[in-house]
Amino acid sequence: MGLPTQPGSADLILGEVRRAHRRQRVSFRLQFIATWVVLILGLVAILASGRRGFDLEFVQEWAPFILSGATTTVIVSLVSIVVAVVLAGLGALGRLSTNPILFGVASLYVSLVRGTPLIVQIFFAYLALAEVGIVLPILVAGISALAFNYGAYMTEVFRAGIQAVPRGQREAAQALGMPERFVMRRIVLPQAIRIVVPAIGNEFIAMIKDSALISTIGVTELLWRAQAAGRPQVRIFEALVFAALVYWVLTMIFSFAQ
Repeated sequence: MGLPTQPGSADLILGEVRRAHRRQRVSFRLQFIATWVVLILGLVAILASGRRGFDLEFVQEWAPFILSGATTTVIVSLVSIVVAVVLAGLGALGRLSTNPILFGVASLYVSLVRGTPLIVQIFFAYLALAEVGIVLPILVAGISALAFNYGAYMTEVFRAGIQAVPRGQREAAQALGMPERFVMRRIVLPQAIRIVVPAIGNEFIAMIKDSALISTIGVTELLWRAQAAGRPQVRIFEALVFAALVYWVLTMIFSFAQ
């Protein structure tokens, strides 16, 4: 014979458990925020106590000039990731193709890009192509190199996304007499895109940081402007710290948005 329970006692216990969990979550978040605040303040104190101190006046004066480069960084990254997605989609279809020529082209593309440094690809797009008569504007060369590089890495992501779609769906569609192109376009690709969207977001965040490399060919993005502001004033330290903070804020924003 079970023990008698008072009406509503279970609800009271459940409510108390929920309140305890809520208090734990609030406590964790407060400690987390406090830890960040202490660490950031400590970092600021270390920077300010350097040999000559951190020149806040320089940052205030040149912040608008440096921040204008962040707009270029975001635009370059957005355009590059769009082109990279197209290249990755084509590369993935080539890697999955039964046609040996398409498979060979896609495989060589992935292997060649993944086997060479991004900075070499950037210089190749801007300097080497010019020697054979293909002269690209600085911005186009930078975007092309970033898109070409990330397209190769994302090819494998797209290929995995396509293969993650249950094979039975494709076989069922083919059994109904649907052509392969229709099956791929209407059944496989829509599901594969939903699978790879988080990975595209991660690649975009990485591209924001890698876009700093195109400053080496003169694209006036965030890092280029930070160096241009810091060198004449002999304040490279302050300029790079500020640029690093801007990169960090950008990646945090897009990480939360993702």
